[in-house]
Amino acid sequence: MGLALKDSQYYCYDDYLAWSDDVRYELIDGQAYVMSPTLDLVHQDVAGEIYLQARLALKGKPCRAFIAPVDVRLPKHDEANEQVDTVVQPDVLVVCDNSKLDRRGVRGAPDWLVEVLSPSTASHDQIRKRALYERQGVKEYWLVHPVDRLLTVYRLDGAEYGKPDIYELSGETPVAALPEIVIQWDELVARLPDDY
Repeated sequence: MGLALKDSQYYCYDDYLAWSDDVRYELIDGQAYVMSPTLDLVHQDVAGEIYLQARLALKGKPCRAFIAPVDVRLPKHDEANEQVDTVVQPDVLVVCDNSKLDRRGVRGAPDWLVEVLSPSTASHDQIRKRALYERQGVKEYWLVHPVDRLLTVYRLDGAEYGKPDIYELSGETPVAALPEIVIQWDELVARLPDDY
């Protein structure tokens, strides 16, 4: 099941900032998508563990790790912030160019993004956001499938993502775009409920 559209109107970041915090949205090419109202504990545990490992690996380095909710504005050209029509909140992200950071979040493509899949967001993350991140030049995009205990990795090869690599959530997986980060899975996977 994909995420519902707010409506068929065209929106930009100026509109997005005016909306109530009661409902979370992401904007992709001016279309507002209603985000899941609450994330389950497993989703939070997986995202939190990946963030923690990335943050610790980057200590003392210029790259910075963040965890949702952080607004990532993805302009098409050099439009003003208020006119940007794409704003997403990936679960985990790393930015190495500090000029992309401001008090509102990130403006421009992060170097590495992670989305933890849930039934309500899986198609949105795997189809719509994968195409967006490829177009924006995100070097590496990970989709973590906690239910299936799988990881899908897209890496930028020129201007496009090549064929994805698929791994089991076991042992360790290095981030090719950020070699200092290696995500360890075994302790995390041991915490996942059997019926998840």
